[in-house]
Amino acid sequence: MEYLGILCIILLATAVAGHLSRRWGIPAVIGQLLVGIIVGPACLGIVKSTAFVHTFAEIGVIILMFIAGLESDLGLLKRFFKPALAVAVCGVVLPVGLFYLLGLAFHFSQEEAIFLGVLFAATSVSISVEVLKELKRLDSTEGTTILGAAVIDDIIAVLLLSVLVSCFSDVSKADGGHVQSNLWLGLLFQVVYFIGIFFLVKWIAPLLMHLGERLSVSASVVLMSLVICLGMAYLAELAGLSDVVGAFFAGVAVAQTPYKQEIDSSIEPIGYAVFIPVFFVSIGLNMTFDGFWENLFFVVIMTLLALVTKWIGCGAGARLLGMSVSAANVIGAGMVSRGEMALIIAQVGYAARLLSERFYSSVIMVIILTTLITPFILKNAIRRQKRTAK
Repeated sequence: MEYLGILCIILLATAVAGHLSRRWGIPAVIGQLLVGIIVGPACLGIVKSTAFVHTFAEIGVIILMFIAGLESDLGLLKRFFKPALAVAVCGVVLPVGLFYLLGLAFHFSQEEAIFLGVLFAATSVSISVEVLKELKRLDSTEGTTILGAAVIDDIIAVLLLSVLVSCFSDVSKADGGHVQSNLWLGLLFQVVYFIGIFFLVKWIAPLLMHLGERLSVSASVVLMSLVICLGMAYLAELAGLSDVVGAFFAGVAVAQTPYKQEIDSSIEPIGYAVFIPVFFVSIGLNMTFDGFWENLFFVVIMTLLALVTKWIGCGAGARLLGMSVSAANVIGAGMVSRGEMALIIAQVGYAARLLSERFYSSVIMVIILTTLITPFILKNAIRRQKRTAK
């Protein structure tokens, strides 16, 4: 029954850490991640990354990506598609290119260098949304563009991640360094899977949710949404993709049904009460400070590059669509945070051996730093915009 004690420690510690984080004005996820570092092998060594923790963390990341899909507003994306697309694409191309070169400079393999770029192409705007709400700018042109770009950014990052994991899996299973003969068959399965997502969004998810509503069981609609989520995650793995890909698009599909609000309000307590905190703690459990000082220069360079590539890249995308310099500055600043999306991608890449143990802790440190810095640079950008408008 040792696992009950482990779960009790994790939930109590993350609850306290989340509360203190909110009181100090930093994201709760940072507090939860720090819990993993403190109670894990890096510091106290009370909790270790066991099979139990791994299983709960896996469910946690699937639910987290499902919620991300649920909250992806496709209607908002349609309204601001052009500026959002320009911001998202520029904000992906620049980090992928420059971090790939950085990875090669630090003697990463080709796969690891590409993954590093994909990792820092991700954006999590939950922190930016809180700042925009606080300053009453969420429904402004800049705020709406940031939200729309984040939706596209998430989709691009998830697709790139799935391609990387799939290709790496094929290479790792090759005999004598040669790609398996069924590579094309695997790619065909993946194409069929993405075609299936269209049918899921259009017809299958609405039909299943309608059937779920007619079931004479408690929380039948929520239950059916979880069936879709877990089923799509499982099928994604069968197709050679990451399970988070299936969970994300399951959320997008369910969000297009009339049951979105009911499911969102019910799934979040399930995820955030148990499984998602364990996921963030599990990331901290894998961290170690061995060789930290040797990698300090790498951490500094990555942090600066992480800030510049999103800030300038997304800002350039806004400028291409004719927005003012001050508006582009706000949009760029709002897209800097890597947050949950980058943590998810880092964990998936680490499990798929696309991120070496040597640099894992350094990468997590950079994700934390960008997430903490974002509120300050976004508030400053908005203040400068207000001064310019006077």
